[in-house]
Amino acid sequence: MLFLKVLFTEFVAEMGDKTQLMLVAMTSKYKTKDIVIGTAAAILVLNGLAVLLGGLVSNLIPPYIVKLVAGAAFLFFAVTSLKIEDDEEEEAKEKKIKVAAIAVFCTFFVAELGDKTQLTAIAFGANEGLGKAVIVWLACSIGLFLADMLGMVAGLLLKNKLPKEFLNLLAYIIFAVFGMITVHTGFTLLVEATKISDITVIATIIVGCVFALLSGIFLYRMVKRWKSLNKEN
Repeated sequence: MLFLKVLFTEFVAEMGDKTQLMLVAMTSKYKTKDIVIGTAAAILVLNGLAVLLGGLVSNLIPPYIVKLVAGAAFLFFAVTSLKIEDDEEEEAKEKKIKVAAIAVFCTFFVAELGDKTQLTAIAFGANEGLGKAVIVWLACSIGLFLADMLGMVAGLLLKNKLPKEFLNLLAYIIFAVFGMITVHTGFTLLVEATKISDITVIATIIVGCVFALLSGIFLYRMVKRWKSLNKEN
């Protein structure tokens, strides 16, 4: 059956992917409701574009721009994951951020754009034609969603059993690793597109130094906060 074949293929393709691990990290930043809504919306839009438009978005936007934006988003989330907030700050944040699902949507959308799961959807859409586009779209979306929800569940299980500080550090590591890899890939694609030599090494080093500086500041603040909390306890 076409539906089950596409669903299973998409599910397997997503297992262990960066966006699945990204959702593990997101459980330390956002509510479950916002993660589910943002992820589901991004998946439906991405697979719809892939199946119906044959990856038109990926063709219009240069791959290096997509990778650089995604890498910057990952690094931003890595650094901000180290911030420890007290109860008053968290309450203020709850009132201020009412569009967390949109933040999840944008991050997931950029990260998944041009990924192997989207390419899988494009391939199935091309093979089956517009006559079965709806079936392919639904199967791809459900398969991808189920795989990513496993990542979210894993994050929630860790959240209930491990200290928040450890989860923040885990989120930092996940986002930082994928961020640096994605930024490096983006600069590599930029070199191939523009034929500018040595920009990959230089730009990656600059980004790495800036990221290390910001991370160091946040780590210092996190250690300082831990010490103050331990003294109070």
